[in-house]
Amino acid sequence: MESRQLTVLYGSQTGTAQDVAERVAREAKRRHFSTKVLAMDQYPIASLIHEAMVIFVCSTTGQGDEPDNMKVFWKFLLRKNLPSNSLCQLNFAVLGLGDSSYQKFNFVAKKLQKRLLQLGGNPLHTLGLADDQHDLGPDAVVDPWLNSLWNKVLSLYPLPPDKAIISEHILPPPRYKVKFVDGDQDSINGLHVPTDSNITGPSQNNPFYARLVSNDRITADDHWQDVRLIKLDVSGSGLSHAAGDVVMIQPPNLPDEVQTFIQLLKLNPQDRVILQQNDPDVQLPPSLPQPCTIQHLVEQYWDIHAVPRRWFFTLLSYFADDEMEKEKFQEFSTAEGQEELYSYCNRPRRTTLEVLQDFPHVINTIPVDYLFDLIPPIQPRAFSIASSLKAHPNEVHVLMAVVQYRTKLVTPRRGLCSTWLSSLNPQKDDVRVPMWVRRGTISFPKTPATPVIMVGPGTGLAPFRGFIQERTTLGIGGNVLFFGCRNKDKDFFCASEWQPLVEKGFLSLYTAFSRDQEEKVYVQQRIKENGAVIWDLIHNQEAWIFVAGNAKQMPTDVQSALQSVLMDHGNMGETEADRYIHSLEHRRRYQVEAWS
Repeated sequence: MESRQLTVLYGSQTGTAQDVAERVAREAKRRHFSTKVLAMDQYPIASLIHEAMVIFVCSTTGQGDEPDNMKVFWKFLLRKNLPSNSLCQLNFAVLGLGDSSYQKFNFVAKKLQKRLLQLGGNPLHTLGLADDQHDLGPDAVVDPWLNSLWNKVLSLYPLPPDKAIISEHILPPPRYKVKFVDGDQDSINGLHVPTDSNITGPSQNNPFYARLVSNDRITADDHWQDVRLIKLDVSGSGLSHAAGDVVMIQPPNLPDEVQTFIQLLKLNPQDRVILQQNDPDVQLPPSLPQPCTIQHLVEQYWDIHAVPRRWFFTLLSYFADDEMEKEKFQEFSTAEGQEELYSYCNRPRRTTLEVLQDFPHVINTIPVDYLFDLIPPIQPRAFSIASSLKAHPNEVHVLMAVVQYRTKLVTPRRGLCSTWLSSLNPQKDDVRVPMWVRRGTISFPKTPATPVIMVGPGTGLAPFRGFIQERTTLGIGGNVLFFGCRNKDKDFFCASEWQPLVEKGFLSLYTAFSRDQEEKVYVQQRIKENGAVIWDLIHNQEAWIFVAGNAKQMPTDVQSALQSVLMDHGNMGETEADRYIHSLEHRRRYQVEAWS
């Protein structure tokens, strides 16, 4: 049985890759493999040369960057002194989770596969490239890929003679044991601070509770979109940040949804629980206080606002007594039922809470132990920092659109973090926001004399506001900003900040107000109109170019506009212009930070 060891390593930014990695582990355990699941940076990488079989699951962030929890692992793998036969004993498979609306679709998975091959690894299977844009989501690729993978794995590691694959109809054990405790123990501090003496600064397991200084709407009251400029006081945190860095904010669930969930499942919010390990390979969540109230779990931990994934329905099928509900859960759990599940859940963005409301019979049959398997933890949200410490010491600014939109459901969809943040009033209370800082995907030039072209329509302005503040506070010019929005009088963010900088010669500003005239105008048109200036900056002054904003179409349109500038003013053909842009990318002189 010693050879039947399987390790699943993941790199995950939002939790999706971790979710898939845990699915791989469940399926491995059904095939009697001793299985552990770890984030790549939690794994002791020196052990990799002793592994017989590893399945890697990774997402791609930013402009083809690896997730935060695989950066150390990846840096080690890239060492030039690693022998080309380092991993010759390793059987591996790589499954990438990506979004084809991004230019560097599944870039990390492709790089990882290539590097493992260079180090002598033996591929168990072809590289899997799941796409979030597929009508059926990532499972359209993950399902057949896994089926094929297990066939190959079992051919190399057959089941023991006395064993069969554990049926999918048998309920797996819960992730943790949940024990209720008496109320006479020490009281719980809702703002739990870990006592780990090795903690070096604020992090996900040890956030800093920043004081909310201000929360101002910066779009007109009659504008369709509510955009906020939020200022946080980080005095005493020890935090520092550079232009391009990102603030991570850990939101709680919304109060009305917390109350509804507690009532729906007939939970006592004052009950207190202790979690215990139920599997030696599954660690307890480090951020949870022990003991912990049900109120804290519902408010701060379980993501009841998230759109549930397929495993949620599989688990519910084990607990359902009502035949109609059980049948529906089982249908949603099958490969054939994914289209209907997508129509019911993903397309209208139906939340976990709303799904439970739709199936009233199952809600009181779910054991508390399994709530940790059903409902994933709330993931932190990332925002480009929109300020500079040089201009605003001890502050972090966030430029944030409040997410609200309609689907076929009666109730409008709300973004969890943006709705919560927008509701906070620093005038009424001493409001605290749990946060920490991580490096961003954009890295600005270190040489002050380097001109910088920034294209930031909408909230894509955020990282550039910070960088412009940093440069202009130091008296550095050469800053060129292309900003686009709908109307000059309604959503021209931070407009009063730009004119003094333009007058002092620190900033060249080009604006595109798409709805202020009959014909719509966008930033890419302004780039073409000012092609001679752009060409001179790029070619003669070695300017760097940055693009930030919505991933849907804008980055592609901006790149096409730059290609036109190179062709019109640099006398290049289409292929030559394309190569020129790729050369800029390779030298980090052309960087894109986009989000969907």
